Amino acid sequence: METEKRLFDVSKVEEKLKHIKSLSDLTGPNGVIQEMIKSTVERILKAEQEAHLGFEPHEITDQPKDNYRNGYSKKTVKTSSGEVEIEVPRDRKGTFEPQFIQKHQSFDPDLEARVTSMYARGMSVRDIGQQLQEFYGTEVSPALISKITDKVLEGVTQWQTRPLEDVYPVVFMDAIHYKVRVDAKVISKAAYTCLGINLQGQTDILGIWLSENEGAHFWQAVLTDLKARGVKDILITCVDGLKGFPDAITAVFPQTMIQLCIVHQIRTALRYMASKHHKEFVKDMKEIYRASNLENAEVALKNLTTKWGSQYPMAVQGWNVHWKELSTYFAFPVEIRKMIYTTNAVEAVHRQFRKLTKTKGAFPTDDSLKKMLYLATLDLKGAFRGKSGWPMMLGQLQILFEDRIPKNAI
Repeated sequence: METEKRLFDVSKVEEKLKHIKSLSDLTGPNGVIQEMIKSTVERILKAEQEAHLGFEPHEITDQPKDNYRNGYSKKTVKTSSGEVEIEVPRDRKGTFEPQFIQKHQSFDPDLEARVTSMYARGMSVRDIGQQLQEFYGTEVSPALISKITDKVLEGVTQWQTRPLEDVYPVVFMDAIHYKVRVDAKVISKAAYTCLGINLQGQTDILGIWLSENEGAHFWQAVLTDLKARGVKDILITCVDGLKGFPDAITAVFPQTMIQLCIVHQIRTALRYMASKHHKEFVKDMKEIYRASNLENAEVALKNLTTKWGSQYPMAVQGWNVHWKELSTYFAFPVEIRKMIYTTNAVEAVHRQFRKLTKTKGAFPTDDSLKKMLYLATLDLKGAFRGKSGWPMMLGQLQILFEDRIPKNAI
């Protein structure tokens, strides 16, 4: 259908991001930035036309319609990233006057800033109104603003529900917390992030889910959603020490190997002992997680328990109780161990999220938070690089996991 074809297609951006090899692929002609600008501007112009006509495509109204959509005209706009060809919607009467890109406007060097700024400041109707008034010098109706933000959310939904690949060798999972206003109160919301490495060694954010609290039960729902979107197998998951997390993973992907984050375990253990003993205790823990093999690691763990167990039982308890999941990485060659022993990869993503959201005290709605995080994921995609030495690591994984990795993957 014509309407569906004109909607923002995140797959075009995703496809371009997969083939980034240089800076020009990101910012040059026909690059990722231009695709984002084109898609976003066309979405906004379509929303402006809907506000002008007073009805959506194919909408049945009680009042007779005295004007209709009449296809599109092409317009080339020059930006600081080069020329971008925009499809501008037309109406039959010719009364529609676009505001975001005006009829005779052919040069806008700040278009990128305008688009991203509207996303970044578009946390409420009031904020967006202020931004658009700054751009146009005229007051923009709340109805138009609502139309625009609705179009942005369509892109968020499309990205969040896109099909995923069959197999991911490694998936990192972690949550980050934000303040959101709900019914005149400010509450904490957890944003659950899944960061996957596919069979080509490419890193991708598989999705972001919101919930009031971080818990294993919701993580199980996240994993169920991944499965519904096409994921058939995850070889290794890297997670923190949240209670019930391993059970939630195996309930959905029973064959998945689970690696608890070593860094989280170190931090947790140090909470249960006097700071004067931290340096010596850390040195003893290094004998465990830096051991050359599982046997030597278990000897080091036994020594740690004997030395510190009576004085600081809680500091060593976590190592012993969760040893099965803490020691998973010893089953792999050194190159893979370095990749999976910590959740730092997804925590690095969260640090970038914080940079974009640090000026916000509390988000007015869940949708405003979703829009900001969606924008952040698009910014990050260009920064992801393929894993160094991945062909060798994939070959090692194929030996260990045999028929769970397609033979043509290498």
